[in-house]
Amino acid sequence: MSRFLGEIRQLGYVVDDIEAAMAYWHGTMGVGPWYYNPKVPIEDYTYEGERYDVHNSVALANAGFIQVELIQTRNDAPSMYRDFMAAGHRGLQHVAYWTQTFDEDLARMEGEGFRVKMNGTVGVNGRFVYFAQEDHPGTVIELSEVLGPKGRMFDLIREASKDWDGSDPVRPFPDLSKI
Repeated sequence: MSRFLGEIRQLGYVVDDIEAAMAYWHGTMGVGPWYYNPKVPIEDYTYEGERYDVHNSVALANAGFIQVELIQTRNDAPSMYRDFMAAGHRGLQHVAYWTQTFDEDLARMEGEGFRVKMNGTVGVNGRFVYFAQEDHPGTVIELSEVLGPKGRMFDLIREASKDWDGSDPVRPFPDLSKI
């Protein structure tokens, strides 16, 4: 468990082909069902303090307690995902900690010397930040707020994985305004 933020809740993988990655994860790894959004509705997105219109496709599934996130960038907007790929990397890019006390946890991390490099919001009470520190590929830390519909969606995804029988392996994201 992290001395700052508790348990790691998500592993984020940057991939070239999200459809092929979902097929591998459910067909070979047995992980699913996948909840897929071809264009995540990110609001107030910034990278290094500058605003950009980012287009990312994301798929989420749980393997037990841990959520696996697959990410494919669809435009050239600056992002830590784009940086990761430009450095020749594919695979694990970040680990995420989930919080219901976002402001306090963010202040604690900044007090420890962590600097926000990328941030935005997905749904009401769905803020996220990625910190600039990275020792080697796969060690970026994301802090993700889970108070609102995004948190309820994460609960739905975890529950769907518990007794998943392999059917209907790719499903659309639920409408965040309705959960």
